[in-house]
Amino acid sequence: MIDRAQNGTLLAARLLLAAALLPTGIARALNVSGFALTLAGGGVPFPNAVATGAVIVQVFGPLALVLGVLPRLIGLALAAFATLTAFVLHAFWHYIGPAAVAERTLLLADLGLAGGFLMYALTGPGAWSWQGWRAGADAPSTKPAAGKSAGKAPAARGGGKRSSGRAPARAAA
Repeated sequence: MIDRAQNGTLLAARLLLAAALLPTGIARALNVSGFALTLAGGGVPFPNAVATGAVIVQVFGPLALVLGVLPRLIGLALAAFATLTAFVLHAFWHYIGPAAVAERTLLLADLGLAGGFLMYALTGPGAWSWQGWRAGADAPSTKPAAGKSAGKAPAARGGGKRSSGRAPARAAA
């Protein structure tokens, strides 16, 4: 029961994190040149290449996030992307008044997303993901139960030293 709640929560978190980037990524993919002009206006070198790379990360990163593919790599990449985006696009120190407040709010929101992506990189996607499916996390355990025969195997072969001077406790037959 607890596993289901945890896996459901991790799935919901992945969907919410992806929802923060995917719509903007799709909009930027439909107008890469306009995004490149915005970056050029901000003084970013090689704005066309940066815009293309950002669109690739912002579209395929959330899709990989939703599916739960390569969680550490995707989580770290999206955290780095959100952090760079925060400081490049939301330089609030260049503004005064309400514009500075708005840009600072957007910067902090992007840094909050970066924190969420770092948590994803550390916790993983859970069992309800591509990685969980491949690992067979929902499948019942196929390991044999440890029985008496498993405990007697080393002694039957005559192997292994005792680490302490005590004699082992023997069960009455």
